[in-house]
Amino acid sequence: MTQWLKKIHKWLGLLIGLQLLLWMASGVVMSLLDAEKVRGREFRVPPAARAAWPAQALPVSQALKTVQVDAQSVSTGWLGQEPVYRLATDQGVRLISALRGTEIVLDGGLAQRLAQASYRGPGQAGPAELQPPSLETRAHEGKVWRVPFSDGDDTTVYLSQHGDVLEHRNSTWRLFDFFWMLHIMDYTGRKDFNNPLVVSAAVGGLWLALSGIWLLFTSFRLADFIPRRLRASKSLQVLSSDGSRLRTLRVTSGDTVFVAMGKQGLQLPSNCGGGQSCGLCEVKVCGNVPAATPADRAQLSLAKLRDGHRLACNLHVTSDLEIEVLGGVELWSQHGARVESVTALSPTLRELVLLPDERADAAYRPGSYIQVIVPAYQMSGAQIELPEAHRTAWAAWRLPSSWGNSAPLRRSYSLSAPVEQIDGRISLLVRFLHGPAGASHHPPGKGSSYMYGLKPGDRIQYAGPFGDFALHQGQREKVFIGGGAGMAPLRAMIRSLLEGGAKERVHFWYGARTQADAPYVEEMQALATRFGNFSWHLVLSGDAAQPAGAGDRLPRALVHDAVREQLLESHANLAACEFYLCGPPAMLSATRKMLRKLGIADAQVSFDDFKI
Repeated sequence: MTQWLKKIHKWLGLLIGLQLLLWMASGVVMSLLDAEKVRGREFRVPPAARAAWPAQALPVSQALKTVQVDAQSVSTGWLGQEPVYRLATDQGVRLISALRGTEIVLDGGLAQRLAQASYRGPGQAGPAELQPPSLETRAHEGKVWRVPFSDGDDTTVYLSQHGDVLEHRNSTWRLFDFFWMLHIMDYTGRKDFNNPLVVSAAVGGLWLALSGIWLLFTSFRLADFIPRRLRASKSLQVLSSDGSRLRTLRVTSGDTVFVAMGKQGLQLPSNCGGGQSCGLCEVKVCGNVPAATPADRAQLSLAKLRDGHRLACNLHVTSDLEIEVLGGVELWSQHGARVESVTALSPTLRELVLLPDERADAAYRPGSYIQVIVPAYQMSGAQIELPEAHRTAWAAWRLPSSWGNSAPLRRSYSLSAPVEQIDGRISLLVRFLHGPAGASHHPPGKGSSYMYGLKPGDRIQYAGPFGDFALHQGQREKVFIGGGAGMAPLRAMIRSLLEGGAKERVHFWYGARTQADAPYVEEMQALATRFGNFSWHLVLSGDAAQPAGAGDRLPRALVHDAVREQLLESHANLAACEFYLCGPPAMLSATRKMLRKLGIADAQVSFDDFKI
């Protein structure tokens, strides 16, 4: 229930928040506008005190004889400076001069003169037009005379059919009226305070407040109200994946496993620092497994949840607990390495080859990753060496003059080549996170900035290897789909397969915005030429609107659409295939949805989402 309540609360909060923003913004604008202009008083002649009804006025009976109509009612009034009788008849109101006894016909010329008499501004009256009611005269019924004036405020005077000045409207009032519409959410009549939208927003706001109170209380636990020194200590048994005991810890009741282990120097993998958003701190609970939380369900598969896997950052120690961790002692071991080479492959992708103090062995399998320990640092763009061809792209990002990282953190990078093929070295593919497109002086990613500032000879510290993204045993046909830095683990897997003598069919579909953004293209083409069972397909999304150039037959599409149309929809036996996915979150999500629509079971699909 809480998970669905959070989702509804989030999306309803967005809708109500937008309306609250409109309420506040419209209220501010309306309060800043000149009230005299809004009321139409700036150029309107104030109503003068009327003179007493003239003694020489004709009797009503004589006025009625003049027009010879049956009047339902008669009232006195003034048309400008002239006293008149208003006769209500079946055909409408008719005006009789109280002095002359003649009928007065209100035509365009008279309406223009009456409007001019009510106006004291610099403009000249335009021709009068009789028109149906509009938003500007919504408070009045029936047709009205409209007289525009040629002043800077676009003043318009409205008169009734029997000559009364109804409204003075201007551009300030029209601006006020637009924001008034937004304020009361009446987008048709602009006058109903109790329209369904306002009522719905009010009810939604009330529900938002009540659900927020509920979520606030559910976010607290009893341990939060007990001082740490008064909490009991519990036993936390840390086991390796083979069941052997690694450590026995005494931890404070109420702490999460992630925090409890971190306090004793046992750092689980994490990109989010225990924020329940990356999923790297996965552990398996032995024995009585607590119910999965929304964060567990969001980050872990159903099969893992059933097997007792939970996020350590969301697993609270309330009793003695046993957990299994992947990686064994590597979780709290750190290794040193020297940067051997740095190669700029594209404006946003860079290959770093590291020479570990102890050469990498079979534990560093294709698909695994290491966690680089990023220290506190300060740096500027001048410290990053750029090829001339990449300078234009970097200039367009408008990075700040300097940036830094105030506290050590960890960032995960997948191996981009089998370690046995590069003599025990570690090859990483690093993507530079430069901030939102078009954002001015947005600081780049803390981890990618540090990695981009490294030069040959520099030393780094890392932990690992980690991860469960790996090739399956067997000779099934394999389809690799990737994008961005997802090239790294897929490249390592493919090179391991091909160089290891694999005979099954292997496809690699890779999506990039432009050809300049795609790394290792020549290497992939060479592998496709060398190995008959391997096919390489580059798909460009950023060039989708551009025609192919001479000799360029690259597909212009999103990579998951291209692989579906050109391979999967015509494939004879998708059930016999394995799929390996890695790339940006949006690409990964779209590809997984596409595979499910084609009836491909989740068990056939392995993926690495970089936990971001």
